[in-house]
Amino acid sequence: MHIGFIEDTPLRGGTQIWVTEACRDFISKGEEVTIVAPEGSYVAGKCKEAGARICTYDYEAAAMDNEEMKKVWIEGLAPCKVAVTTIHPPRDDFHCSVFAAKCIKEGSLDTILVPKTGSIVPWYLRDYYQPDPGVNTRVVSITSFTKDYLIDVYKIPADMVDLIYQGIEVGRFVSTEESKAEALKRYPLKENAGPVLGSIGSMENRKGQIILLQAVKRLLDSGELPNIHAMFVGEGPDEEMLKAVTKVYGLEDHVSFYPFTSEPNYVFDRIDILAFPSLYKEGLPNVLLEAMSMKLPVISTDIAGIPEVVKNDETGYLTTPGNVEEFCDAIEKVWESPENCLKMGENARKLVEEKMNKVEQFDAFREFFQTL
Repeated sequence: MHIGFIEDTPLRGGTQIWVTEACRDFISKGEEVTIVAPEGSYVAGKCKEAGARICTYDYEAAAMDNEEMKKVWIEGLAPCKVAVTTIHPPRDDFHCSVFAAKCIKEGSLDTILVPKTGSIVPWYLRDYYQPDPGVNTRVVSITSFTKDYLIDVYKIPADMVDLIYQGIEVGRFVSTEESKAEALKRYPLKENAGPVLGSIGSMENRKGQIILLQAVKRLLDSGELPNIHAMFVGEGPDEEMLKAVTKVYGLEDHVSFYPFTSEPNYVFDRIDILAFPSLYKEGLPNVLLEAMSMKLPVISTDIAGIPEVVKNDETGYLTTPGNVEEFCDAIEKVWESPENCLKMGENARKLVEEKMNKVEQFDAFREFFQTL
């Protein structure tokens, strides 16, 4: 079977990493894979290394509904039995799934379009998920919340929406004495730092990292947690702002910034709690599952698919998006009892093992494509 992936972004993040891993897995199991992505993008580069057929295009020209770019997409999608497209934000009047449907139709391609989404953004159009009734389309949701929303709000027929959790590499995200020692070398902090809260991923407004900084400031000022420390690992448009706020708050001794890493397991081995104060536009972030696989409790927000894995007082705590006081309370609750903290970590690992094993989920995606 020939499987296509459309990634209309030059960025790298959890979704793009998943695509590269899916690409490697599918190729290792005898499938053919084509990647349609912008020139110079993270996905195109990594999937080329994995042996995929790569079809790149000019990112800006495609957004202008350029005829030359349309030819590039048609050529890229032509051999694909299915074409999976992540639902990214629209670029003015351009949207990748709508453009893909147009290319499939104008090229008279025998390709099934599979928009894949975990995020719900209320101002997104229904057309992003079912762009053209004349093009064979099936939607894959990676959270139960999203599936219900697509059916109930967008009125997409239930038999056109399927739920498949993405999962993570459970065997990779395991803590050992050796990995803990390496984590201490890579991420040196003050000896008495604790709790160490980790924020891993793209630094941008929707991720709400400013809430974590405000929580650290508040808990320090109150004297409740004098050794609290926040580690920010990643990159993005808000990085300089977060660093500036850290200085304004006088938190230089309690906040550290580290670059993007392809080995987040060492970050998880260095922190005590994963802090994920996201404000909007989430699905079921891989970073939550990876942290849980390494027996870390999670403090996050009650949005999208996050409540499907973060259970209050079982695997962590949920807070209201943007509520600093609730986030502070959750940090204190997790840290006040070492025994409960360990128990939540054990519960988290068990949940991931049972429901979120990526090896099994890749097979679930392949089997789904074969049924189409």
